[in-house]
Amino acid sequence: MKTDIGLIGLAVMGENLALNIESRGYSVSVHNRSPEKTDNFKEQKAHDKRFVFAYSPEEFVKSLSSPRKIILMVKAGPPVDQFIDTLVPLLDKGDVIIDGGNSLYTDTERRAEALKAKGLHYLGVGVSGGEEGARFGPSLMPGGTKEGYDNVSEILEKIAADSDSGKCVTYVGPGGAGHFVKMVHNGIEYGDMQLIAETYDIMKNSLKLKNQEMAEIFEEWNNGILSSYLIEITYKILKKKDPENNKFILDVIVDKAGQKGTGIWTVATSLEYGIPVPTISAAVIARGMSFRNEFREIGSSLLGEQPVDTIKEDKSRVITMLHNALYTAKVISYSQGFDLISTISALKGWNINKTEVARIWKGGCIIRARFLNEIMDVYSNETGIEHLLFSKKFSKKVKNYEADLKSIVLAGTSCNLPLFAYSSALNYLSALRRKRLPQNLTQAQRDFFGAHTYERTDKPGIFHTEWEEK
Repeated sequence: MKTDIGLIGLAVMGENLALNIESRGYSVSVHNRSPEKTDNFKEQKAHDKRFVFAYSPEEFVKSLSSPRKIILMVKAGPPVDQFIDTLVPLLDKGDVIIDGGNSLYTDTERRAEALKAKGLHYLGVGVSGGEEGARFGPSLMPGGTKEGYDNVSEILEKIAADSDSGKCVTYVGPGGAGHFVKMVHNGIEYGDMQLIAETYDIMKNSLKLKNQEMAEIFEEWNNGILSSYLIEITYKILKKKDPENNKFILDVIVDKAGQKGTGIWTVATSLEYGIPVPTISAAVIARGMSFRNEFREIGSSLLGEQPVDTIKEDKSRVITMLHNALYTAKVISYSQGFDLISTISALKGWNINKTEVARIWKGGCIIRARFLNEIMDVYSNETGIEHLLFSKKFSKKVKNYEADLKSIVLAGTSCNLPLFAYSSALNYLSALRRKRLPQNLTQAQRDFFGAHTYERTDKPGIFHTEWEEK
């Protein structure tokens, strides 16, 4: 039997994606570098389904119908290159290799160019939704050759998540466009999660709310404009108790948040191209700070631990302000991410459709939210919008809620809480509204010590000043 598609890499995401594909009516060949994982998958989850279990790359490739379609679900970096090098001699022109991992988009572009010269199609497909998404319907962000996408589009559409706007998959663009959009998705996810964490911090430590009270607030918020997967799981986390001791599990989790690199890549790309994404950057920094818990122990001892003060205002009023501040900061964070997508797309000629990006993020992925309907509406109906905050819809809401964002930042920092994401969102908004920033002094300093020159407001040209008499 020749199967419809093959998948290499049977870790959690790989095996669940394979089961998803098979459940949609396709036969699937699977291979893993370690045969034990193939055996475990066969015995525990796939023994009675339409799978072919291949124990060598040669056996794997021979089992596939032409043109061959191969999904790599392996660790990003050298393992991807190693599998490509192994597969290429076994493939024919027109075959398609799909990288479904979290690869850096520049690596995807390099690989796509190399395989194009050999007559092979290469797709970098962002897959979001975690274990459950991979099994039952992820959000998919494929980029690469259009012909390669057309060869696998039927399968990708079958396995993708559903939303009220259709299947959560679209052809994003050529080259590394798919993995780039997935990278920014993850960057936005970092910002979203940090804003929610800071909201929780204010509720718990400055409003002195109990877990059940916080859960009820987040659950109520999930019925309105803040409705999202991340808000939903937050109230569920807050409610969960350990059956052994009846303690809230959240209260005993060590405050160290890991990261796998996509948030850092988003920030690095923004710095490389000079496109500020400070709320995403702040979220990355906050995770790094959380990991230096031994330094925080020393700091609290030597510098003196600052007690967290209580916000004295009416609790219900503060909770309303928090709701509005979270929505506003979320708008600002998403605006930064979409600005990065828009700018890099234009520079690289990818022609990424931002309406479609918002649409495919509505289901399956981690940042799926009701809020994405508003973004779709802006990009569909307000032509020529360069930035989400410049749209009629969002500029009006941000103006209405800006005072609450300021109040929350002021109250939280006054209570000695570190508000990385909230503060950065407010600073970004303040800078965006300024016609003139103090970097005229920065540029003058650069000209002083390095003769870097400057432009003037009163006449055209490039200028340099001898700031001191020689």
